Amino acid sequence: MNPIDLIVTVCAVLSPTMCEETHLVFSGGGSLRQCAMAAPPYIAQWVGEHPKWTAVKWRCEYPHSNDKADVGKTTPAG
Repeated sequence: MNPIDLIVTVCAVLSPTMCEETHLVFSGGGSLRQCAMAAPPYIAQWVGEHPKWTAVKWRCEYPHSNDKADVGKTTPAG
């Protein structure tokens, strides 16, 4: 089972134009699409641990690959 990078774009709650990408490891196995669809609980946990940030979008990639599965905007967790 190969790990998949879950790349989340997060923006500061107090400054929504200040955004950055954070990388999480999705080890649930499966395809990039399955990663993208199963990501919300992982993202919600991360946002819960980092309350100054809100997730705005995410994608899954194999490490060192151009293969991606994008998901559009999310609603802020909380």
